[in-house]
Amino acid sequence: MDHSPPDVDVDALIEVTAEVFAVNGRLLREGDWLSAHAGLTSARWQVAGLLLDGPSTVARLARERGLRRQAVQQTVDRLRAEGVVTTRPNPRDQRSPLVELTPSGRQALDALRPLEQQWLEHLAADIPPEDLHVALSVLRRLREKLETRPTPVPGTAPRLS
Repeated sequence: MDHSPPDVDVDALIEVTAEVFAVNGRLLREGDWLSAHAGLTSARWQVAGLLLDGPSTVARLARERGLRRQAVQQTVDRLRAEGVVTTRPNPRDQRSPLVELTPSGRQALDALRPLEQQWLEHLAADIPPEDLHVALSVLRRLREKLETRPTPVPGTAPRLS
């Protein structure tokens, strides 16, 4: 028996979710290919790119990308070993250092910009701008809903209310 409200299209959301997973996988593969020219991977590019606006903590970077803090810490450790980022003490929280781009890290991201621009223009070429804005709005609303729920604990039944 279906307990969904009459105006909820769960089947469409199942398809949207499956498509988001598929697109994410493809974006990561293409991002790996594109960022390899700058000596990065998609994961490293994502984290380093967040630092273009200035230093941040690992926890804040993880929240921004919806990733586990431990995964971002591992990526930061690799980026630091490669000289792309450095860390320094955080005056607000000594337990959470600030991560920032090195000059060579900024240079790597600058080298990616023209390729990224061409790639994005290619991807957006046949999609009306208003469709992109609707997609962005829907994805943001889904993320907001997901962020307002507590993180599920593996092996426990979810509480959805």
